[in-house]
Amino acid sequence: MPTAPVFWDGFYTDHTRAEQGPVNRILISEGEWLAPGAALDLGCAEGADAIWLAQHGWDVLGVDASQIAVERAQAHADRLGLGQRARFAQHDLSTDFPPGRFDLVSAQFLHSPVAGRGERERILRRATEAVAPGGHLLVVSHWSVPPRHPPMPDPGHPINLTLQSPAENLAALQLAEGGWEVVRDELDRIELAGPEGRSGVREDHVLHLRRLES
Repeated sequence: MPTAPVFWDGFYTDHTRAEQGPVNRILISEGEWLAPGAALDLGCAEGADAIWLAQHGWDVLGVDASQIAVERAQAHADRLGLGQRARFAQHDLSTDFPPGRFDLVSAQFLHSPVAGRGERERILRRATEAVAPGGHLLVVSHWSVPPRHPPMPDPGHPINLTLQSPAENLAALQLAEGGWEVVRDELDRIELAGPEGRSGVREDHVLHLRRLES
């Protein structure tokens, strides 16, 4: 099995997206009412989310396992004049989590087909530790796909995922009792257009938490 940097460099060698989008919709709906501060974007890909945050006043560190992705992300931010607010660095989060405390830690669809047993859970637990008192943790995860979509895991898909349940996502954080406020813990449903005019619904688990002031 390849390491995360090798796998994701290979993925971004073959795939790319426009520098200004698409921004994850849940980040917009959950983040637009938060007071800007310092943010950490885990699995930032080519930087669309981090750039959106920077455009809204945040100082953002975006990290990804792929050096190719973070170089593209930094180039995107620099071209938009946001290089001072949006910075990017390569981190294999299984072994190299960025230091510091942040007012917002965002993990949008932080799934990996090359993650070892318990690896995602350890990364999410480390994400909770990176949230400053009064700060927010936003974890958005795929849960179900439309009936027309091949079930996960799908060996024919370039990102072949085994999905964790909403209960497993929450349990992975090992939250200290009384230390957190649950802002939102629910499934978000989005209708997606399909082939031959058929549509279907995808369900994503939204887990938005606020660390209570100590």
